[in-house]
Amino acid sequence: MVNTSIEIYEEDFKKIDGELVKLNQLASAKVTFLVDKNGQLIASVGETQGLDTTSLASLTAGNIAATGGMAELIGEKEFSILFHEGEKDNIHISLIGQRAILVVVFDHRSSLGLVRLRVKKSVAALTGIFNNILDTMNERNSEEGKPTPFTEITDEDIENLFG
Repeated sequence: MVNTSIEIYEEDFKKIDGELVKLNQLASAKVTFLVDKNGQLIASVGETQGLDTTSLASLTAGNIAATGGMAELIGEKEFSILFHEGEKDNIHISLIGQRAILVVVFDHRSSLGLVRLRVKKSVAALTGIFNNILDTMNERNSEEGKPTPFTEITDEDIENLFG
């Protein structure tokens, strides 16, 4: 898990929001939102009125952390997709590039197959957006002389890790 905080500028936020709007419409979802792995809500679209998105974001991050622990116990790195089925609503959760969590809430107007198909395409697009954000952050930090998250890692550290 990468715990580097990400700086999202307005231009990148618009791209993220646009992708969430597109996913929400194409998947016929009720709500779609993006959360960082610390449980902070990044963006949400859809029927968010009356929905405590802040609590839902925190609980989603906790859910990912808990299932990550379960994955470790059985020898898996992590579970990248989670699905919760309810009587009326369902929740599809996916990890994006080890940094963010994509959550789609849908009901009878959609199906798990449709949501999975649309999420797969959106994950690819959002991964690209996050990679561009990280590249830009690294360029800005290099220009300003700030250390990047990777400057502390030496070849010796890598050698010791992978032996």
